[in-house]
Amino acid sequence: MKNYSGVMVFVEQKNKEIHRVSYELLGKARELADQINEEVVCCLCGPSEIDANELIYRGADKVFHVQDEEIFGNPEVMTYVENIVKIIEEKKPEICLFGATSFGRSIAPRVAATLKCGLTADCTGLAIDEEDMKLVQIRPAFSENILAHIKSQYLPQMATVRYKEFDEAKRDESKTGEIINFSSVKIKNNPIEVLEEITEEVFNITDARVVVSAGKGLKSPEDFKMIEELAAVLGGVVGSSRPLVEDGFISKAHQVGYSGNRVKPNLYIACGISGAPQHQAGMKEADMILAINSDPSAPIFNIADYGIVGDIYEIVPQMIEKIKNKKA
Repeated sequence: MKNYSGVMVFVEQKNKEIHRVSYELLGKARELADQINEEVVCCLCGPSEIDANELIYRGADKVFHVQDEEIFGNPEVMTYVENIVKIIEEKKPEICLFGATSFGRSIAPRVAATLKCGLTADCTGLAIDEEDMKLVQIRPAFSENILAHIKSQYLPQMATVRYKEFDEAKRDESKTGEIINFSSVKIKNNPIEVLEEITEEVFNITDARVVVSAGKGLKSPEDFKMIEELAAVLGGVVGSSRPLVEDGFISKAHQVGYSGNRVKPNLYIACGISGAPQHQAGMKEADMILAINSDPSAPIFNIADYGIVGDIYEIVPQMIEKIKNKKA
């Protein structure tokens, strides 16, 4: 057990750009490491052009940069797993944190299975137990009705953490640290070949300041034009509840909720959304929530800052008109 030390953050990157969830993890990692008097290290897999110093400025003491100009240019999961496992086996971090992004959710379980250790997925909180100094991994359970507190019996203690759950680590250019470069491990006879990466839609709802979402109160896919217009006049983006995505009304990139995207906008407008726990899990941290629903007993009103009881087909067009008149 004593051979393991430190808190490691897997740094997700794409096209040489570091995903912002990595900075959120660094902030929490620094907090945890200070409690157990350990260092914060990063595992970065990517081309040499990535500025690893940025991770030092954000709180890392060391960055293990596995460099390769080609193999980390595409999301080939097993190549990443092979290289991450190599770093973990060599450096033996006590705690390993991954972002609960689509890519992180693919990487982390495979790393845990290879290392034969546990993994707690989609954490919303992390803490150190002061009695045994072990990591407490906190995540919603039973449809978000309770918060489960989980400890792992094996090392490293591994968790994926939801994006937008923690504040980003503050940047300090005066901070110093060590960047250690590693050569990548190439998988021999890799049965997986990436032929092409296809992006269904270039869209990122997670960073939007205004989100206007529709739920089962919307009758047809064509009616999303009304939601799109309201979002446009507010300078926002369109969101959706899961049923509309499953019915093919709109792509999954727009889905808000536990099985979709988590958003923290300044304003969230829920149009015809009842407010099931699965949906609330993705939007309840918004600065301001406006709910429009014909059912006065809809659960969404319990978390809304403002509520309008009425038909979205009457309310939304009126809102659009009033906002346009205000801007004129």
